Amino acid sequence: MTREELVSEVESLRSAWALGDPRDPDLRSSCGARLERLRDLYRTQPGTFRADEVLVLREVGNALKRPAPRAEVPREALLRELKRTFGYDAFRTGQEPIIEAVLSGRDCLGVMPTGAGKSLTYQLPARLLGGTTLVVSPLIALMKDQVDALAELGFRATFLNSTLDAEERSRRLKRLWDGEYELVYAAPEGLEASVGAALRKVPLSLIAVDEAHCISQWGHDFRPAYRNLAGLRRRFGNAPILALTATATPEVRRDIVGQLGMTDPAEYHGSFFRKNLRIFAYKKGGDSGLDVRSSILGIVRAKKRESGIVYCLSRKSVESVAEFLERNGVRVRPYHAGMTPEARSAAQEAFRRDDVDVIVATVAFGMGIDKSNIRYVIHRDMPRSVEGYYQEIGRAGRDGVGSDCVLFYSYADVMSYDRFADDSPNDVAERHRRQVREMFDLADQTGCRHRAIVGYLGETLERCGTSCDFCSGADILAECPAIVPRKKSRSRGTDGARARSASPVPPDVAEEDVPTDLFERLKRLRKTLADERRVPAYVVFSDATLLEMAAKKPETAEDFLALSGVGPKKLEAYGRTFLDAIRRG
Repeated sequence: MTREELVSEVESLRSAWALGDPRDPDLRSSCGARLERLRDLYRTQPGTFRADEVLVLREVGNALKRPAPRAEVPREALLRELKRTFGYDAFRTGQEPIIEAVLSGRDCLGVMPTGAGKSLTYQLPARLLGGTTLVVSPLIALMKDQVDALAELGFRATFLNSTLDAEERSRRLKRLWDGEYELVYAAPEGLEASVGAALRKVPLSLIAVDEAHCISQWGHDFRPAYRNLAGLRRRFGNAPILALTATATPEVRRDIVGQLGMTDPAEYHGSFFRKNLRIFAYKKGGDSGLDVRSSILGIVRAKKRESGIVYCLSRKSVESVAEFLERNGVRVRPYHAGMTPEARSAAQEAFRRDDVDVIVATVAFGMGIDKSNIRYVIHRDMPRSVEGYYQEIGRAGRDGVGSDCVLFYSYADVMSYDRFADDSPNDVAERHRRQVREMFDLADQTGCRHRAIVGYLGETLERCGTSCDFCSGADILAECPAIVPRKKSRSRGTDGARARSASPVPPDVAEEDVPTDLFERLKRLRKTLADERRVPAYVVFSDATLLEMAAKKPETAEDFLALSGVGPKKLEAYGRTFLDAIRRG
């Protein structure tokens, strides 16, 4: 930028802000982006700026640091920002009412299934409200992924946790206090310590509590540190609170509202039914003749080069299954609490980057994964509870693309969990024993599996039709290679019909319109670009966007921008590269 261009841009920014409406989300978004570009230039060429120009940047920055005056945001402005920032033309079910509640300044409890786009319900308000949004997230392993993904979308975001050295931490705190971040992620443990003290100097527009069920002693994943979030509102200037979770019984929902001190919150309860997840259950042991390890291998081979998770009950089982798959040519890593932190981190990173296809893990693995392209989840052993099972299968198909969930279960799993519960206090042990029997009954029942799951969570559903083995008559093991034949099989559905796998494409794309060779080439290109930028592949584009890209074969920048998941920022970063790849056929 020349000196003349710099003078013009600074004056234009000053004038735009002075003459505009500070409640206008378009004005705040555009001025924020222009200010960040000028700040980047100042960091590299401070001598180019005169004192009065630095003062303009500081004044506009301080104004944007303050939350915007509350005002109704027109729906057209919401949709415009949704496309401009995230590349989507419409909201997913449930997102819009939560966002409207947050923008109006109300507390809100959002219960939405995994894959429904919960994070957007605080990310879009963060862009529109101005100031800084605090996101409380339970695992530091997830924060870097989230911040990397936001950077790809043009957000000014950061995280503060124990992984940062002193110098980097100080740098981020200075930028935070200068109002340069729209979003800051922190763990509940951090808020009890120095991070909480640092945030008291920042005017917060919104506090979003992710995985809010962790605050409830009645939930399936209670974490004591979450209990200390009760004073959030008092500590941080009465900012509105948005609590988000994928699963919460009525008892847990009441506990969340009470523990967080929410005032007359708006509540949104989305449907727990995820049509793109195809559920299968197989009883193991006894006279079933089922070879579970060979069955798992068959599923993995049928989904070559696709990402999947295999959950096991014990560390020993994790190691055994991972070694078996590796001997059979699968790119796989184990993950359990008995491994060193470095080994766990390396396994998780390899899976995030698509350098391995399969993670074999205990339930210690999962909540810190935001990977959208997991195509299958296999449970070698039965989970402890229905809520836990729903959370774990919810890690598949977050991009809306068809994915499979296969459960192997037996009453021996129930007895194993009973032994684990023996060391717990009586009330906790009794609750765990009740939950594991509820899970066994759900797995062993004959009927629509989705209806049973959502019914447990308080929702009424007709039969899913095609999304479980009972309703479709499908048998995924019969569809896979290298499966040892079983002596006998449970009846699947009422007509015993064989059904094809769920179509692995987004609902608005016809499977026959996707050239497989082009899709695979686009995936390889995505992986190359992601490695260059040191981010997971799904952060560049989701599988759903690549499938639509392969089907529609955009020819121009305008065509490319029309794809779901492509906004101006990603068009600028990747448009020409992908368009060239598509033209080459």
